[in-house]
Amino acid sequence: MVARFASLVATLVLVAPPIVHAEDPALQAQSVISEQIRALMRDDAEKAYSYASPDIRMMYPDKNAFLTMVQKNYEAVYHAGNYAFGRSKLVGGGEMVFQEVMITGPGGKDWTAIYEMRLMDDGSYKVNGVRMMKNSTSTGI
Repeated sequence: MVARFASLVATLVLVAPPIVHAEDPALQAQSVISEQIRALMRDDAEKAYSYASPDIRMMYPDKNAFLTMVQKNYEAVYHAGNYAFGRSKLVGGGEMVFQEVMITGPGGKDWTAIYEMRLMDDGSYKVNGVRMMKNSTSTGI
């Protein structure tokens, strides 16, 4: 009887469908942001541009125009020293993620970037905008 029960349990384990865990939208967004920052740091315009949303691609129709815009307007991201993720806010159950990123840019200047990430039809997240704020005062330790 015990052997039959053990056999039944083993059979159920082997034929049971795998448990699928939905990925955390904030972690997915952070992964995309990290990949884009790394691509920018390597001057890999094509890879960095691949993470831009369709709305951004409409404004900057090719990778070179996109890279030029980043170089001019987002130097702290383009030449990021260190960066760390802060707070995340999900909108619409993850259709949009706002992700705070603390960045040390050129000259050791600290910035906060707020990334707007959009969920695409294929389940991936794309960067739909970045708002930069220079950190001008220390909040202490």
